[in-house]
Amino acid sequence: MSNKNHVILLVEDNPDDEELTRLAFADCRIANTLIVVRDGQEALDFLLATGKYSSRDACVLPQVVFLDLKLPKIDGLDVLRRIRGDERTKFLPVVILTSSKEERDMVAGYSLGANSYIQKPVDFVQFLEAVRQLGLYWLVLNETVDTCCK
Repeated sequence: MSNKNHVILLVEDNPDDEELTRLAFADCRIANTLIVVRDGQEALDFLLATGKYSSRDACVLPQVVFLDLKLPKIDGLDVLRRIRGDERTKFLPVVILTSSKEERDMVAGYSLGANSYIQKPVDFVQFLEAVRQLGLYWLVLNETVDTCCK
């Protein structure tokens, strides 16, 4: 049984960036369900089936997590650290999608096990192309390991 349900988890606190992502997915015909959480704590609650998501099956994981770094409550790097520290989610594909240009953020993200680090393009056409490529790779080409609940 697969632990993926063709869902993309977007961890994003900026409503404008969320809307751009939705528009880009629609324009690129990415039909996967997009679940948006607004802070690091909500991301962890969703992934680990705690808090308001406690009735969710923790073994049904998204295909990919697009993770912003600058988040309320728990920052993105701490979210990534906890994802990689949990047996159920340690192999879950996590793409850092951030506006940060700081090399230390990139180094920290990769050190904690990010699968990819993408700086959000400011230009909408470039953003569309980035989302198209992300969708093609992470949703169509990438193979994942099922480890949850085994």
